[in-house]
Amino acid sequence: MFDGCVKIVSAYVSHNAIPVHSLPRLIKDIHEALQTLDASAPIVDRSNLVPAVDLKKSVTNDYIVCLEDGKRFKTLKRHLRVHYGMTPEEYRQKWGLAPNYPMVAQNYANRRSELAKISGLGANGNRREGVR
Repeated sequence: MFDGCVKIVSAYVSHNAIPVHSLPRLIKDIHEALQTLDASAPIVDRSNLVPAVDLKKSVTNDYIVCLEDGKRFKTLKRHLRVHYGMTPEEYRQKWGLAPNYPMVAQNYANRRSELAKISGLGANGNRREGVR
């Protein structure tokens, strides 16, 4: 929670002019607000959750299967946001998945990486001629 408070205060102060003597009160108010949110956060009872597919079958090289609806995707992040209003972190938390649970199919990620290398992205000075 402390990290969240620091990030919020930093973002606010970087975009708003406030007197230095007001900082302690701002920090206190934000911290209290975060504590209130944390206390009111719903606890997810995973015992009732039934994934649309077996967890072991949800990740393949060619696609990721959404545990919410069983649909297959090369990349899952947009589907979760548009249809369920969830972030990848919220999805992982809801289903009890590891923080490194993939949101992109491995073959798709590999292909995107190949295309980026071919086009010279990320080469820092070693770009192909004519590519800007």
